[in-house]
Amino acid sequence: MMNYAVNKRALIAHLSMFGACAFWGLMAPLGKDAMTHGLDGLTMVTFRVVGGCLLFWLTSLFVKREDVPLKDKLQFIGAAVFGLVTNQCCYTIGLSITSPINASIVTTSMPIFAMILAAIILKEPITGKKALGVLMGCSGALILILTSVAHASDKVGDLRGDLLCLAAQFSFALYLSLFNPLIRRYNVFTINKWMFFWATLMVLPFTWGHVSEVVSQPIPQRSWWEAAYVVFFGTYIGYILTMIGQRTLRPTVVSVYNYVQPIVSVIVSVLTGIGVLKPSHALAVILVFSGVWLVSKSRSRKDEEALRKMTNDKDNKAL
Repeated sequence: MMNYAVNKRALIAHLSMFGACAFWGLMAPLGKDAMTHGLDGLTMVTFRVVGGCLLFWLTSLFVKREDVPLKDKLQFIGAAVFGLVTNQCCYTIGLSITSPINASIVTTSMPIFAMILAAIILKEPITGKKALGVLMGCSGALILILTSVAHASDKVGDLRGDLLCLAAQFSFALYLSLFNPLIRRYNVFTINKWMFFWATLMVLPFTWGHVSEVVSQPIPQRSWWEAAYVVFFGTYIGYILTMIGQRTLRPTVVSVYNYVQPIVSVIVSVLTGIGVLKPSHALAVILVFSGVWLVSKSRSRKDEEALRKMTNDKDNKAL
């Protein structure tokens, strides 16, 4: 019975991460289109943060309330900085500059950042397989960046946008490594309502004037619907599903689901003409995906300790 409950929880966690990344994969081309027709990166960031805050606080009125001590509320400030403000600002503004295909491919670099940070913060071992994975992932990212430098187009890629999207992945990987224990203590809505609350206080005072000016201009109705998708599915639903996955799965496993994003984004971008897929993109995808696969297949510190204990037990029994 216990195994059934564990397996069910794991299945829900995996399905949640798949759904979140599928929503995010579609968010890239839709968000890019909205930011090409009337809106801009800073406005979209503000919509996501403020919209997410309103939705999560409204939802929290209908779910079980959890008491959060002051110490944890203050910890949520740090979580908001890395998991929301820096991550969303870098990604959304980067997406407004580069192509949705590049932005989505770059998201797959997160497991590599997660591995490096886990080694530094959580003392996870770095194996030869992990080192090779990092090398392959970096090679793929370098090819992507060099392609962007050569073309400098929002359909093929732009170096500034690629680097901003890369910074977003580093920020989120840092959030996963630093605040994983905090995330596991509370339910999805408690976590997000406090994170989005602090993020709104950080972002809105600096963007209110700019956003007011942008929305006063004529904006196509399609852009408003695309922005609504970004806020509701790409932010609200996406973050709920991600938190469900994070409560059960290790940070490196969570980040592996970023594979789904570029697949969805590339298909939609090419079909709609928002992005152009070049041979260098395909090579970058192969290298980054292979690198991430190697990193995710490597054993964690817990796995290493379990294997060492099992070997010692066998040796003791043999004696």
